Amino acid sequence: MATCWGSLLQDEQQLEELARQAVDRALAEGVLLRTLQEPSSSDVVSYAPFTLFPSLVPSALLEQAYAVQMDFNMLVDAVSQNAAFLEQTLSSTIKRDNFTARLFNIYKQVLKEGIAQTVFLGLNRSDYMFQRNADGSPVLKQIEINTISASFGGLASRTPAVHRHVLSVLSKTKEAAKILSNNPSKGLAQGITKAWELYGSANALVLLIAQEKERNIFDQRAIENELLAQNIHVIRRRFEDVSEKGSLDQDRRLFMDGQEVAVVYFRDGYMPSQYSVQNWEARLLLERSCAIKCPDIATQLAGTKKVQQELSRMGVLEMLLPGQPETVARLRATFAGLYSLDMGEEGDQAITEALAAPSQFVLKPQREGGGNNLYGEEMVQALEHLKDSEERASYILMEKIEPEPFGNCLLRPGSPVRVVQCISELGIFGVYVRQGKTLVMNKHVGHLLRTKAIEHADGGVAAGVAVLDNPYPVA
Repeated sequence: MATCWGSLLQDEQQLEELARQAVDRALAEGVLLRTLQEPSSSDVVSYAPFTLFPSLVPSALLEQAYAVQMDFNMLVDAVSQNAAFLEQTLSSTIKRDNFTARLFNIYKQVLKEGIAQTVFLGLNRSDYMFQRNADGSPVLKQIEINTISASFGGLASRTPAVHRHVLSVLSKTKEAAKILSNNPSKGLAQGITKAWELYGSANALVLLIAQEKERNIFDQRAIENELLAQNIHVIRRRFEDVSEKGSLDQDRRLFMDGQEVAVVYFRDGYMPSQYSVQNWEARLLLERSCAIKCPDIATQLAGTKKVQQELSRMGVLEMLLPGQPETVARLRATFAGLYSLDMGEEGDQAITEALAAPSQFVLKPQREGGGNNLYGEEMVQALEHLKDSEERASYILMEKIEPEPFGNCLLRPGSPVRVVQCISELGIFGVYVRQGKTLVMNKHVGHLLRTKAIEHADGGVAAGVAVLDNPYPVA
C-alpha cells in the first residue's frame, strides 16, 4: 500500500491549486463543522478536515470488512441480551472504573424492574486497520466497535463527490469513477425508521440526545433530514432538558415536553465528562421507559473494551453464537491480540510482555471518543504505576497494529498544504433492529475512512487528529 498518487505529490504549486478547488467543493457539498470558536452556532462554519486524495485500500479487505459487519451486528446484539456474560465480564472492571460502574448500576436497576422496551435498535461502526502478514499479504485487524454515537455517517456520505471532483480536475476520469458511492446517513436513518414504525405510534417523535456544544451538528442533521423526508420528526434535547421536562406515564411511555417519544438516539453520553448527577438521573429515566433506545444501556456496555477483550477468548464466540461456526470464523479472523489486566497470573504475564516490548502494545481504558489510549513511554509509565494495583482491571492491553504508511495531504482550515506520511482506519456502519427475539433488520450501510499523520498515535476526527477520506480500491 505505497503512495497512491506518486508524481502528483511532488508538484507543490499544483497541490496548492488542487487544495483550493477541493476545499471549495467540500464547502459546496456540505462537508462542514462548526468552528472551535463558536461550537454552539452555525453562523460561521468551516470545512471538516479531509485528505486531498483518496487513499489506497485493498479491495479484498474492504469486501471482508463489509462481509463481517452483519456478524458483528449479531454478536453485539447477542452480548446485549446475555446478562450473565455482561456481569461476569465486567465484574472486575466495575470495581475500579467508576463510569462503567455507573452504567452497570443503571443496567441492573432496569433488569430488576423489567425491561420495558420490546424493540431494540443498534447503529454501530466497526473500525479496522490494515497490516501485512509475514508473507506480505494484507490483513484486516479490528481496532474496536462503537455501539454509541457512531459518528460521521452524514459527512462520509458527502465526501465521495469531493474526491471525484479532485480527480476529474486532473482529467483522471477513470480513477474518479472508482470512488465508491457511500451513503451511511440514509442507512442509519432506515434503522431508526424501522424501529419507529415497530413502536407503532404515528405521532411519536425521535428524541436525539445532543451536546450543548456540538461542532459536528451537520453530520447529525444528515440523519435528521433523512427521517424528516419520511415524515418522522426529530427533536434535539440535552440530558438536562430530559431531567427537567421528561416524564413517564403509568405504562412507562416516555414524554418530552408533552410529546410521546418512540426512539431515543444518543449522540451524547459516552464519556464521564458528559454526566452530572442530573444527567445520570436523566439517563435512568430514559432507560426505564419503553421508548427504543439507540443504544440501550446493555448495548453500550457490550461496546466496552473489556467485553471486546473477553470476546477474543477461545470458546466465547461459540457460546454466544451457538451452531454458527462460519460466523465465528469470520469474526475471529479480524481479531487482534487482546489481553486481560485483571489481577492474577494472566494479567501479570500480559504486563511483563508489554513492559519487555512496549512498541508492540497499546493500553486502552474503557472510554470512547478518541484520544484515550496510551502508547510507548506513556504506556510503560502507566503500567509501572498500575501493575500492583487493582486499578489495572479498568484497562486492557491490545496488540499494536502496524499499518504501512503512505503519502497524502491532510487539508485543515488554517494549515499549509504539505505532503505527510499517513495511516488510515476503515469503519463499516452496521444497523440492526430486533423485535422480541426476532432480528427484523440486519445490514451494513456504508463506510468511513479516516486518515491521520503517523506522528499521532491516537485520536479521531472529532478529537482533531484524523481527517475524512475515501477508500480507493486496489487489487
